[in-house]
Amino acid sequence: MAITSANQLELLQTAEAVAREKMIDPGLVIEAMEESLARAAKSRYGAEMDIRVSIDRKTGRATFTRVRTVVPEEELENYQAELTVDQAKPYFEPAKSGREEFWYRDGQLVDLTEVKTPEVGDEFRETVPPVDMGRIAAQSAKQVILQKVREAERDRQYEEFKDRAGTIINGVVKREEYGNVIVDVGAGEAILRRNEKIGRESYRPNDRIRCFVKDVRRETRGPQIFLSRTAPEFMAELFKMEVPEIYDGIIEIKAVARDPGSRAKIGVVSYDNSIDPVGACVGMRGSRVQAVVNELQGEKIDIIPWNEDMPTFLVNALQPAEVSKVVLDEDAERIEVVVPDDQLSLAIGRRGQNVRLASQLTGLDIDILTEEEESQRRQAEFAERTKLFMDTLDLDEFFAQLLVSEGFTNLEEVAYVELDELLVIDGVDEATAQELQARARDYLDALNRKALENAKEMGVQESLTSFEGLTPQMIEALAKDGVLTLEDFATCADWELAGGWTTVDGERSKDDGVLEPFDVGLEEAQNMVMTARIQLGWVDPADLVSDEDEDETGEEATEEAGA
Repeated sequence: MAITSANQLELLQTAEAVAREKMIDPGLVIEAMEESLARAAKSRYGAEMDIRVSIDRKTGRATFTRVRTVVPEEELENYQAELTVDQAKPYFEPAKSGREEFWYRDGQLVDLTEVKTPEVGDEFRETVPPVDMGRIAAQSAKQVILQKVREAERDRQYEEFKDRAGTIINGVVKREEYGNVIVDVGAGEAILRRNEKIGRESYRPNDRIRCFVKDVRRETRGPQIFLSRTAPEFMAELFKMEVPEIYDGIIEIKAVARDPGSRAKIGVVSYDNSIDPVGACVGMRGSRVQAVVNELQGEKIDIIPWNEDMPTFLVNALQPAEVSKVVLDEDAERIEVVVPDDQLSLAIGRRGQNVRLASQLTGLDIDILTEEEESQRRQAEFAERTKLFMDTLDLDEFFAQLLVSEGFTNLEEVAYVELDELLVIDGVDEATAQELQARARDYLDALNRKALENAKEMGVQESLTSFEGLTPQMIEALAKDGVLTLEDFATCADWELAGGWTTVDGERSKDDGVLEPFDVGLEEAQNMVMTARIQLGWVDPADLVSDEDEDETGEEATEEAGA
């Protein structure tokens, strides 16, 4: 079938029909037709030729053009689609009789009579007769058009849904495959995976469903839209729909923790003193929160007032349990909660649900102790410190207990504290205080000498023992870990020295640091390692100063922009 024998307007009508059906740009369909016709022409004229097809958007007339590009002589590879400068010169004559020839430079059509010499990059284009499309060529062209249309449809779907990630979408259940629900969301299909469903909920075809758009990915087979009904953000978005104050920004949802289908906790704060955030979320007679509960298959929701003070917020989050005392360890991101003995089971909750949700809400690991357990631990610590002072300072039990009662926890505090702090202890005069400090210092000096001897026996070099900031006990600990020279020390990471926490699959695990027993923090470890690198000449101090100046300049610029 020759293209010229077909109704030229039929191409445009077909493109319009396909574009309307697939809801894509008609221009994309015409481009697909041009590519398919060009492919068919190459099969007729030769695969190495550069054949291009242009369809007039008004008349539907298809023009077939052969293109030859001027390239440097050493780069000439395809003699059918490329020319050297010398080979291009004969084509510079005015238009040949009976043939349509065009010369393009920088993508612009030029007059052959005005161009003096060809240049690399020029294109010589000449019109060639349309091809007769056989059955195989027509089938190939059809496949090209269908492929291009599918790609355009996928791009349209991705563009439509990429900005809807993080929002709620309504859809209709089409089918269920191996526990995964396929949902019709209008312009495409989305998937609600088995682990993203609440409890054991099941759906039938044509059921209406409301989900949270968790992720939209561009993949080879088309955009993949992943839905969720268990995500904490789903609950937050539901409250935003039900509570106008949240939608308007008067109330903000600060944190959400869920045990899908069972129980949830949500922390809210109000930026208007006249509005109670908890009452606004509950609604008149619980109407607002009940609408969310119904959507979440009866999931019980605790609405908790947010507080910037994390211990206070945790006390609220552990409701309905009562809390006696809270101790926060910010470095370890752990918090210790002491509750009355009869409140322990309530604080932990069924299968640990209450404390688990409170931990998710605050982002802290929570240790719950009863008052009795906390008392026993304090007594054990008191006895341990008392024994330490008795053994090292040669004190009787009563005097050692006095030191512990006054807050002294280790020998360093006794040895190097101001003398006045020892004099406040009942029965301690200046001579006794000086004797205590002398004993403590003598004991520590003996420990230091022994530690340094052990370190040198293990091969520690002078470069490390003379490094300022490391005590003999620290050097001994480093030697046991294989750090024997200043170079070894300079290659250490800060967390290897000070310790830290690693989160894997949502579970936080403790990384022990070599110098952690000596209360070396992360910042102190960073400073010591950087000082070692500077001493070794690995780092130029001037670079550090310039980096700090850049940071300060950036912060000032940010503040000015904010102002």
